[in-house]
Amino acid sequence: MFSNNFLQIELMDTNKTLMPQANGEAILIVEDEETQAQVISYNLEKYGYNVYLAKNAQEAFDILAHETLDLVLLDWMLADRSGLDVCRHIKGDKKLQALPVIMLSARGHEDDKVDGLRAGADDYVAKPYSLRELLARISAHLRRQDVNANQPSSRELTKNGSKKSYADITMDGETHRVMRAGQVLKLGPTEYRLLEVFIGHPHKVFRREQLLDKVWASDVHVDERTVDVHVGRLRRLLRQEGLKDLIRTVRSVGYALDEEK
Repeated sequence: MFSNNFLQIELMDTNKTLMPQANGEAILIVEDEETQAQVISYNLEKYGYNVYLAKNAQEAFDILAHETLDLVLLDWMLADRSGLDVCRHIKGDKKLQALPVIMLSARGHEDDKVDGLRAGADDYVAKPYSLRELLARISAHLRRQDVNANQPSSRELTKNGSKKSYADITMDGETHRVMRAGQVLKLGPTEYRLLEVFIGHPHKVFRREQLLDKVWASDVHVDERTVDVHVGRLRRLLRQEGLKDLIRTVRSVGYALDEEK
């Protein structure tokens, strides 16, 4: 067992756990604590992942620019720049924005988690954490990413074939392109899945726990505040150029896609 004030993880024997072996997916670890980075790297490689290490933001930017990655583990506190800045850089780049980012931080307060999610992180893991939990989250995000990349919408598409539409919003399940009022919207993978749920059942109010079940994998622990953050992000993306807000908030219940609110 390796343990300090920030991390509690084990050098695990893959033969004694139920975690499936990876398929060589490339993961970038951005962590300035060398010991933590080495322990995480050792275990990820043991499970079959290809690992890249960056000890600061600049090294991360260089790797992001030259390597094809499948996921980023990003520490909040870096020597040269905040992990939030790195996350915003990733999510602001058209070529990188679909790349899942799991933020790692000793800052476990709810407001810190919300700040990380608002910066674009797809998940937030507070230290200390178990390696088994981290591996489960990584596996879930990669599995979801693979489904998004290789299949059209998992929720059946409307009579327009590969397209769904509501009001002035159109989703193309084959190209994963979303348009509103003739303009292409750049949604992250989580916001895309949320919209997919909403547009499949216009006017229906989804409780937060229902959205957790439909959008987030069951083996990734996220709380209801995470749902609020991502719905808020989707709302802002849909309201670009001053367009009408189509997401209805039902206080203490949940959300619906409804232009007649």
